[in-house]
Amino acid sequence: MEPLLLGIDVGTSSVKAVLLDVRGKLCAACQAEYPLHHIRPAWVEQDPEDWWRATCVAVREALAKVPNGAERVLGLAVSSQAPTLLPLDRTGEPLRPAMIWMDRRAEAESVRLTELLGAEEIHRVTGNRPDAFYVAARLLWLHDHEPEILKRTWQFVQVNGYINYRLTGRLTMDPSHAVLLQMRNYATGEWSEALCSACGVEPGQFPEVMDSHLVQGGVTAEAAEASGLRVGTPVMAGTVDSPPAALEAGVVEPGIAAEMTGTSTVVIMPNDRGLTEPALIAMPHCLPGIHLLLGAMVSSGGCLRWFRDQLGQAEVQAAAEKGADAFDLLTQPAAQVKPGSEGVIFLPYMMGERSPLWHTNARGVFFGLSLATHKAALVRAILEGAAFALRHNVEVATKAGAEVREMRSVGGCSRSDLWNQIKADVLGLPVLLPRTSVGSPFGDAILAGMGAGVYPDVRQSLREMVQLDRCFEPNPANHERYTEIYQVYRNIYEHLKGDFDQAAAITP
Repeated sequence: MEPLLLGIDVGTSSVKAVLLDVRGKLCAACQAEYPLHHIRPAWVEQDPEDWWRATCVAVREALAKVPNGAERVLGLAVSSQAPTLLPLDRTGEPLRPAMIWMDRRAEAESVRLTELLGAEEIHRVTGNRPDAFYVAARLLWLHDHEPEILKRTWQFVQVNGYINYRLTGRLTMDPSHAVLLQMRNYATGEWSEALCSACGVEPGQFPEVMDSHLVQGGVTAEAAEASGLRVGTPVMAGTVDSPPAALEAGVVEPGIAAEMTGTSTVVIMPNDRGLTEPALIAMPHCLPGIHLLLGAMVSSGGCLRWFRDQLGQAEVQAAAEKGADAFDLLTQPAAQVKPGSEGVIFLPYMMGERSPLWHTNARGVFFGLSLATHKAALVRAILEGAAFALRHNVEVATKAGAEVREMRSVGGCSRSDLWNQIKADVLGLPVLLPRTSVGSPFGDAILAGMGAGVYPDVRQSLREMVQLDRCFEPNPANHERYTEIYQVYRNIYEHLKGDFDQAAAITP
């Protein structure tokens, strides 16, 4: 039987596992969910055991969908949400729940790092701005608030590193995750003595760094029993979720960008010059020689989910009765609303915002409401607001030297024709959809194939595999209209920026 490649992505709310054949054809896909724990406002944790259990469920179900699944798997790679702070003791057991990327408790520590070392110096060394998003600030928080845990820590790992450890018994980390620690020199890969000292850690507390496609280890007997995999199945080092999502979209050269929208949005813009920009996130691609500028928005798709859960009960009930999708029932009437949402503009900052604002206290805003405003206009305004945030990130990247000629859309929200057309009209760029759209696990499977020696020229293989299914061309009149509204969108935030901070100071 034909060999298979296994891709696994450990996301914010679920694990997805897919099996591809070596030509990139999807053979099986499964998903298993787990909870988020909102400990306090801005404190967000997860139990690593939940990741492992869900991984085993998703992998077992995927393998069961194909004949002799486990025996046919040539190798696997795992990607994940990032960055995460997870300390392990010397037995490999987590010392506390994981602080995931959404956790913002280390705001004050980020400010302290900035005061100690300087924002410009941190950006110069690490390629990224100081912020509570990165692991460095959380390490300082651990140093200050949980020093006993810090003393007992053997290794700090990322989400995919933990899953790889459970699979193989070996700890490693890929270059993309390593950058998000904000503890290393972006250009040289050397650990920063100044940052390590400031955070109270040693370089030896971080795993060995190895390229994403290299074999990290083999599946142990214990892991095979739990997951259904064959003992000895090669496990690649893997990476952050964004680079393999770029592989699925064929985004491996400057000019072709991708956006991946689920709960959040990440826009992925390749370059071959190692560009950095403080308002964005810089990291290596999972392919050698390519770098990425990322725009990362916290809650774009999450805003629509919030609206569904809080104000869309009629659609949820109708969907259950008809066997339909509640999101489809919400967005169908919004398609009849003209661009501009009848004067309503939405700021999609429901959980604060990362790039390019980096403003934790920012919040969602419906602007322009009247007694004539109806639900469909609000839904369309949410879709348009997310597209405006996407445009903001693309504009910052192009000013920094990145080239963006077209946008490719992957992830769950790429199924919305209305949203795709809005993005094309707002950006003034064609938005293209790959025929296969399962997200990061597709690219993880490609990394597994690289490690197994299946793709000696992976770029050529991707050109053959990635078939573009549809193209949403921008409507010039709509683009002109949206450009006018976009300026108002930007102004609303600037006018409210100080009010967001003042409101946060008086909110319990």
